[in-house]
Amino acid sequence: MILASLKMFCRGGLTPSWRLAAARRAPDWQPRRGHRLTPADDELYQKTTLKLMERESPSMMLIDGYTSWGFTINGDKVVGPCAIIPRAILQWNVGSYQDITKESLVLFRLLEPRIEILVLGVGDKVERLEPGVLKFMRECGIAVEVQDTPNACATFNILISERRATAAALIPPSAGSALM
Repeated sequence: MILASLKMFCRGGLTPSWRLAAARRAPDWQPRRGHRLTPADDELYQKTTLKLMERESPSMMLIDGYTSWGFTINGDKVVGPCAIIPRAILQWNVGSYQDITKESLVLFRLLEPRIEILVLGVGDKVERLEPGVLKFMRECGIAVEVQDTPNACATFNILISERRATAAALIPPSAGSALM
């Protein structure tokens, strides 16, 4: 019996019920959903509250902002290029990405406990560093992420909030201000 019905259906003898239902629908018909896709009228004008959360740890170094003169780190203003290592902020003696050498990065190799990632912010745009400098850092197991300074600040904050062993070496961008 089932086999005969199936053969008849395949030959076009029976019209499936879903085809009939589709033909009876109005042209502006929309499917009914079990959930709403838009807010109800009473939800549109409710107050929104914002709660500022405290930092997870007072020892966590986060970059609050940057300008052409320097950085704001945990509320402290740092003028010029800086190196941010766990629990310390140091002045970094470089003027531009061209001054980044093995000698300027040796500090990050000497840290104990060792860092996993060094985030380099090289100014307004990403510049290519000497391959020998990057190889020098890879030899001791430190990954180097070279970015423009605005993106390097954001990347550093994300990695620190994930509790990764991270350090940053940042050169202020020539113009602009953000992250505040």
